[in-house]
Amino acid sequence: MSKITLKLTQQLKQASRQNVIKDEDRDRWFTGSELAADVDQLEDQLRGLRVGHGDLVYVCLPNSALYPVLTQAIWNIGAIMHPVAPKTPAAEMQAELAEHAYAAIIVGPQLLPAAQADRDTTAAVLQLATAPTVTLLRDVAVTGHAAATPTEADLALILNTSGTTGKPKRVGLTHELLRNGAQHDIDSHRMTPADTTLIVMPLFHINAQVMSLLSTRLSGGRVVITPKFSASRFWPQVQDNEVTWVSVVPTIINILLLNAHARAAYDQQRSRLRFVRCSSFSLPLEKLTQFQDDYHTRIMEGYGMTETASQCTLNPYDAPKVGSVGKPVGTDVAIVVDGQFIPNGHEEGEIAVKGDHVIHDYLDPHPDSFQDGWFLTGDLGYFDAEGYLFVSGRKKDIISVGGEKVAPAYVENELSELPFVKEVTVIGTPDDLYGEAVTAVIISQPGDQRQQRQAVLDQAARTLAPFERPKRILFVQDYPRNATGKVVRPKLRQQLVARGIGEGA
Repeated sequence: MSKITLKLTQQLKQASRQNVIKDEDRDRWFTGSELAADVDQLEDQLRGLRVGHGDLVYVCLPNSALYPVLTQAIWNIGAIMHPVAPKTPAAEMQAELAEHAYAAIIVGPQLLPAAQADRDTTAAVLQLATAPTVTLLRDVAVTGHAAATPTEADLALILNTSGTTGKPKRVGLTHELLRNGAQHDIDSHRMTPADTTLIVMPLFHINAQVMSLLSTRLSGGRVVITPKFSASRFWPQVQDNEVTWVSVVPTIINILLLNAHARAAYDQQRSRLRFVRCSSFSLPLEKLTQFQDDYHTRIMEGYGMTETASQCTLNPYDAPKVGSVGKPVGTDVAIVVDGQFIPNGHEEGEIAVKGDHVIHDYLDPHPDSFQDGWFLTGDLGYFDAEGYLFVSGRKKDIISVGGEKVAPAYVENELSELPFVKEVTVIGTPDDLYGEAVTAVIISQPGDQRQQRQAVLDQAARTLAPFERPKRILFVQDYPRNATGKVVRPKLRQQLVARGIGEGA
C-alpha cells in the first residue's frame, strides 16, 4: 500500500471505538470501525464492478462524511478520484464525461439522469453508515482494470484548476505528492492527535481535501464536516465540537465580522480555537486585527495552490507578518525577473516554486507553465528583507471569487451565445467581501438594456456555476485596445475602478 493508504487504514483500526469523523448535517459522529466498514463495502463494490488500478472515478457530491470514506476506498484499489463541484451544470458534466474515460461515476440524485444519458451504464445502490443511499454508475463502454495496491508514484487525485483559455487544467496528484504536502501542513501548523478541525470549504478543492481533511487524518486528529459554511452556525459548530483550528478564505472572515448572528453565537469561554488558517487573498490589517481581537484567536495567512498539493508558504506560528503570506514551507520559492530565477528575490516578478509536493506537468501538457524544474504560478510577488513573501497581483487573467477560481474566457463563451451581445469581456473588479467580483463588460446591439441585463442573468443561471455568474453587468461602447485590437484587460479594470466600480462593494 502507499504510505497514505496504509496510514489511513491503520488510523481507523486504532480508533475503532473512538469518534473520528462527524457529519454535521446529520449531527452524527462515526467511529473508526464504522468508517472502516463503509470503506470495505465501497471497495468491494468497486472491485465487483471491475474498477481498479489506474481507473478514473468521477465524483460530484456535496460535503458529507461519505467523502473521506469514498476517497479512501478509491485510493485503496489503486483508482483515481476526480471530484468536482456539486453544483456543476449537467451540460458541463456531460462534456467532461465524454472527453475522458471514467470507469465509474458517482453523482447526486439530481445529476443521475444526465450522467446516464447517451451512456450504457450499470448501477449499484449501496446503503452505508455515512450515506443512507449512494449510487455507483459503471460505464460499461470503458475498460476497467483489476484492483491493485497503489504505489507512491500512482495518481490518487485529479483536480480541475481554471485556465486562462477557459478550459480547465487537470492537475494530477500522486500519492507521494499528497503525502508530502500533507506532512508539510502537519509540521507547520503543529497538528497533533489532540486537534479537531472543522471543514467549511468544499471538498473538491485542494484546501479542504488536503489542508484540512488529509492532514488532520494523517496527524491522528478528528474531523467535523459541514455541507457548507454558515455564519449563524459557525461558532456553535466550533464550540460544540471543541474545534481547535479551521481553514477558511478571507470572505468567511469578513462575513463573521459583519454577521450579527455569528457575533451573538460566539462564546469565548467555550472556544478552543488555536488558530484560523486563511488564504486566497490577503486580509487588510484592520480586519485581521479586529477578528483576532473580537474572537480571541490568531489568523495564520498562507499561500498555496492545487499544483502544489496544498501550501507553499505560511506565516510562522510565533512570528506572523500582516500583509504577507509568510515564509516558504517545504518549498523553494523564486522570483522570476527578466527570465532570471532569483531565490527570495526582493524585486517584483513572477512567483516560481518547486519542491517534493509540486507537480512537474499538468495531465494535459502546458509546457509554458514549467521551466528548469520550476512551476511558474502566474502570480506576481516579492520577498522583503526578512524573507516574507508578498503576493502583489496576478500575471494571468483568472478571477478569484472568495477562493473560487473563475476563467474569464469560459464565462465569455457562455454569454456570447446571447444574440444581442456583440462582444463581451469578463474581468474581476474589487469586492470587499469576496476579493473580486465577476464583472461582464458588454458591447451590445441596440435595445432595452434592462431586458438585456436580465437575459444575461438568465443565461448565467442556466449555464454557469453560482460563483462564475457575473455580479456586475456593464454596457460600454468600446474597450481600451492595443495596436492589434486586443482588449487591454488591466487598463479596462483600471478605468472601471476609477469610475468607482467595486468601491464599497
